[in-house]
Amino acid sequence: MTADIAVERIERLHDLARAAATADDDDRARYYVRLARRVAERNRLSLPRTFRRFTCDACDAYLRPGDNARVRLQDGHVVVTCECGHHARYPYED
Repeated sequence: MTADIAVERIERLHDLARAAATADDDDRARYYVRLARRVAERNRLSLPRTFRRFTCDACDAYLRPGDNARVRLQDGHVVVTCECGHHARYPYED
């Protein structure tokens, strides 16, 4: 699988994970997230920033703020807490 095909597949899996999460099918969304991570690993690609920010590294859930994730601003960074308890912190500029 070439890099271009892998990138397209990762984007498609991201769209499918978002759609499944919107339809409250969390298991299917988690499956798509895991599959996208495997495609990226096998092709030595990094996942797009939007994909990394909307997935939990611990349980592979597709995060929906207000539904299964809590988002807080704290001293120059965003703290995203998954319902599994895992925290992710991202810097931001004012």
